[in-house]
Amino acid sequence: MSSFVDHPAVMFVVLLISFAGAIAFGASVLRRFVTLSGEERDDFSIVQTSTLTLLALLIGFTLSMAVNRYDQRKNLEENEANAVGTEYARADVVDASIGAPMKAELIHYAQLRREHFQTRDPGELARIDDQTAHSQAVLWRLAAQVAKDQPNPIGAAVMTGMNDVLNSQDYSEAARENRIPPGAWALMIVIALLACAVQGYGAKGHIRRGLLIVVLPITVALSLGLIADIDSPRGGIIHVQPQNLTRLVRSLGT
Repeated sequence: MSSFVDHPAVMFVVLLISFAGAIAFGASVLRRFVTLSGEERDDFSIVQTSTLTLLALLIGFTLSMAVNRYDQRKNLEENEANAVGTEYARADVVDASIGAPMKAELIHYAQLRREHFQTRDPGELARIDDQTAHSQAVLWRLAAQVAKDQPNPIGAAVMTGMNDVLNSQDYSEAARENRIPPGAWALMIVIALLACAVQGYGAKGHIRRGLLIVVLPITVALSLGLIADIDSPRGGIIHVQPQNLTRLVRSLGT
């Protein structure tokens, strides 16, 4: 399910065809084998309205979940930039023999984190992750050396700041993996298929049936495609841009 959701354009096409097929199935197959009397149609209208209402509520709730996760990823990117910038400033109060390499490594680390947000290539991402892990090890070794050389509030502040730098990266990665559960996707798709079949079954007349085959599947497929795009950190066109890390790298470079 995750690989399917990570390709919103493909997901939109597949869902559009599936929903259109569900409406055609309800309008042609179900109507041929099951007929409704006048009294039964009133009850059917209640079921039809309830199904579409439930689908709308599920889509709205899931969209809210996706937007909240997107905002969380943006906030954590900002926190990463703030943590690196703060530690860079604290490096001014330590010995120059350690402060200078610490500053240089912090700039390199910020560049790696910016590239991590921007890349979509799996091979490039693996390379960046390896370099990030090495950079983190170097930074922690430098901070530990400061704590040994200066066992005072300055050393403690440098250690605390470095801990924030490393933790902020873990929080960002955890937020990337915090996706909409597959069960929620399966429930939405199943209810959308049922809603389309019910809508096709209740359609009256060939013209109205034709409009439903076009409008309802496109509306639902677009909604689910948008949710998938927002919820996917690397798929689609909606991404968290590392604006704060970019601004930090530019300011540290000057």
